[in-house]
Amino acid sequence: MSKNDIAWEQIFYAHKILGKVTANGHAFIDAKDINKFREARLMTKFDHRSQLPHLFADNNLSILPVSRGGYVIGDFNTFHNFEDSTTGIIKVSAPTFLESLDFSTITSEATAINCAFVSRILNDFTGEEDLYPTINGRMSSSIFNFDISAKLGLFKVNVSNSQVEIDGGFEGSNSLNIIEAKNYISDDFLIRQLYYPYKLWVGKVRKVVRPIFLTYSNGVFHLREYAFDDPTHYNSVRLVKEGKYSIQHTVINIQMVQEILSSVKTVPEPQIPFPQADSFKRIINLAELVKEKGTLTKEEITTNYDFTSRQTDYYSNALAYLGLLTTIRDNGQVAVTLTETGQNLFNLSIDSRQLEFIKSILSHSAFQKTLQQYFASGIIPTPDEIVAIMKKANLYRVNEESTFYRRASTITGWINWIISVIEE
Repeated sequence: MSKNDIAWEQIFYAHKILGKVTANGHAFIDAKDINKFREARLMTKFDHRSQLPHLFADNNLSILPVSRGGYVIGDFNTFHNFEDSTTGIIKVSAPTFLESLDFSTITSEATAINCAFVSRILNDFTGEEDLYPTINGRMSSSIFNFDISAKLGLFKVNVSNSQVEIDGGFEGSNSLNIIEAKNYISDDFLIRQLYYPYKLWVGKVRKVVRPIFLTYSNGVFHLREYAFDDPTHYNSVRLVKEGKYSIQHTVINIQMVQEILSSVKTVPEPQIPFPQADSFKRIINLAELVKEKGTLTKEEITTNYDFTSRQTDYYSNALAYLGLLTTIRDNGQVAVTLTETGQNLFNLSIDSRQLEFIKSILSHSAFQKTLQQYFASGIIPTPDEIVAIMKKANLYRVNEESTFYRRASTITGWINWIISVIEE
């Protein structure tokens, strides 16, 4: 169990939280009471469902700030799943005279926003010819109330001067665009991160307030604009539009990948569990996060990003399988850091880095043979065909038939990623 899990169990017992929620539908708690067990700032930061402590997840509970030091706990629906995306990537250019921004090593949300601004990605996405950075940072929410979907219907939340943090605010002739930015990939987001800033500013300006969620990873800026169809209803959030942008100059074509496929040297299978991590985008993203921090404990990965503890192991092992990550001990905790090969990847341009990731994948026989079969037929091999390939690849400790099929989905996921970066 995590430190948050342990502390929340103590709080729930001391303050009879479950009994209050059962009787009243909610329970209030002050930051000073949370601080007695663990710092409230760490105990209440749940940007994704996967980060909720076990007691919250098991009882369908969430927590929202309602004042500078107060929170309400209840059976609320506070998260929204990101919609499936099939949007293509738009290539843009950035000013060539800039020396203080390195577009190949964007390691923070603030830098991602700056890059999106100077490359006019934000202008293109919002349709505003001129945009000006006007607001950002922490500020008071002022006073407002709203309805939120709960188990017993709608629950009214009253907010009085809670803290609001805005990553970036850009005003144009027609709109104020409020940006929440993340430098990691996730399956869902906390609606509050868009809703509280929206509620604060919709009453202050006459222009349209447009909440925008920006995700940056592996050279791609993914922007999603949301609207609240009923400004008084927290869960009335709706995706309005989305766009993906990339600041790149080299095209990765099929000939480049086929050249890697024909020339790459096959490596012996490492004595590391064969990967069970289907999303190669998230594998790259984890490498980016470790690069940014230098070292991350597995608990930090699970606590701060949208990974369960099991996924943390799966995706860390996948990077280790490729020779890009190694496990160390950090103050008695299991931690990970990039290998020299992994570090060197991030000295390359985005496009060159993609090719090196492809080479790392295709140096393993099972992936290599699967892609060869795809190029020969034009169709992704079936799970049965992939399993047949795997059984000839001398994989480490993969013996059971069911295990072969579970791991086959990883091969399919990685091959699909390779295909996705090839441009016509």
